[in-house]
Amino acid sequence: MKADELRQKDAAELKELLLKLRKDQFSLRIQHANGTLNNRHDIRHVRRDIARVKTVLNQIQGNSA
Repeated sequence: MKADELRQKDAAELKELLLKLRKDQFSLRIQHANGTLNNRHDIRHVRRDIARVKTVLNQIQGNSA
């Protein structure tokens, strides 16, 4: 997921996406703890996607203030 794609969405969509990504992150952490996680790099991808979404959200909220 690229930042340009995220900038085209509004704040409500980004918050919804952030919630979904955090649920995915939790699920991956549980799988890792249980030893059933196949691709450990998925944790890194989700964590970076969360950071991207939060960055774009902060930029949107900063421009509207």
